[in-house]
Amino acid sequence: MATEKTTLHAAKKFWTYLVIAGVAVACTNFIVTPGASTSNSSIISYAADSAALFGALYHRAHATHESGTMLDIHDWDTGKYLGQIEEAAETYNTVGNTNEYGLAIGETTYGGLAALETQSKGIMDYGSLIYVTLQRAKTAREAITVMTDLVAKYGYASSGESFTIADNREVWVLEMIGKGEYELGAVWVARRVPDGHVTAHANQARITTFPRNDPANCVYSADVVSFAKAHGLYPKSGSEEAFSFSDVYAPLTFDGARLCEMRVWSFFRRVVGAKELDPYADYARGWNLTHRMPWSYAPSEKLTPERVM
Repeated sequence: MATEKTTLHAAKKFWTYLVIAGVAVACTNFIVTPGASTSNSSIISYAADSAALFGALYHRAHATHESGTMLDIHDWDTGKYLGQIEEAAETYNTVGNTNEYGLAIGETTYGGLAALETQSKGIMDYGSLIYVTLQRAKTAREAITVMTDLVAKYGYASSGESFTIADNREVWVLEMIGKGEYELGAVWVARRVPDGHVTAHANQARITTFPRNDPANCVYSADVVSFAKAHGLYPKSGSEEAFSFSDVYAPLTFDGARLCEMRVWSFFRRVVGAKELDPYADYARGWNLTHRMPWSYAPSEKLTPERVM
């Protein structure tokens, strides 16, 4: 009887863990560039599989604002008032996670280093960052500038995030994490997904090393490496070229591979093929965390919107 009770107690703890993990680590973005789709259009998904999350289709109408108008910012998850930012002179019509110019933004939360999660003076949480940017940007590249300027000026009030940013010509992934209580703002890297490729992210930062001096395909905060060096997160003698955003700011764990990267691996395997992805099964299972998958792939055939769904 004692053994049975112990087994039931262990099972209860296990399932409780799964429920908590399922709520906290539940977002997935599948990303298809125009050259990889049959419709020659960007296709992105934004799933948040949480029983505690009630979906809403937000609408904000096109508007103009007088100089000096301020905008209240409330945390998207909790509704907590965070502060005010200056309103833009013109804001665009938005429905859900898209706007009238065809810009769309999604996200998944990876968390990252605990020391960088709290920024008490930060105003822009990840949800507000998405919806304010949709009102102010027309293209993916413009959205990256708006988002990074907002957190630089007003601070970042969330943990680490991967943002999918798409327009009708290209798709980018922006990975960002705050600077904690060290200073206001965030460090970040944004990479353009090569046209003709697919990629994905699912609650684990995926940008490792990244191209330098290639602004057409990669942009990053000026202090993304120096901030890490200044606070002992990366060796002072470490090279800029060897710097990995994910490995420094969101170190991979067994859970990060098995609960998160496994979803990316599964997507890749379905649209690229088992031959290319099965060699990375040891990584997706959490057995070999150094055997990381490529950042993007060309699919075996162009994808329809229905197949992505």
